[in-house]
Amino acid sequence: MYKVLGADGQQYGPVTADQVRRWLAEGRLGAKSLVQMEGAPEWKALEAWSEFAADFNAPPRVTAAAAPPLPATAVETRASSRIAAGICGILLGGLGVHKFILGYTGAGLIMLLVTLLTCFVAYPLMHLIGLIEGIIYLSRSDSEFVRLYVDSRREWF
Repeated sequence: MYKVLGADGQQYGPVTADQVRRWLAEGRLGAKSLVQMEGAPEWKALEAWSEFAADFNAPPRVTAAAAPPLPATAVETRASSRIAAGICGILLGGLGVHKFILGYTGAGLIMLLVTLLTCFVAYPLMHLIGLIEGIIYLSRSDSEFVRLYVDSRREWF
């Protein structure tokens, strides 16, 4: 078991060697981070501990956040429905056409059925929702649109 002296001056632990390795891999600890073995009097830099030497030579782990951004053409292809959905949201928002374009069949049916089942009484409200969403779609950049409405499947606003 080990104790770790954080960059904030606080002492953390006791923690296992696996936890120290995990913090090292996450970048929460570095080679110069001070570590004390439980029961030992002195604090030593993490790089001075032989049990962690292999962890400094290991290749860095790639996480989803560190993945390289998509090429512009890939983003543009995935955002190709942005303009069509935006225009249809502005012009035909009360019928939910923009939802169908983006593949949100459930949300599109909700808007269409609310409009039809109320004999177009609720059309102004549904159209206002479509108008707002259409403006939002058109005001987003391609990469932001893909992140929110294609990858995250955000159906409303």
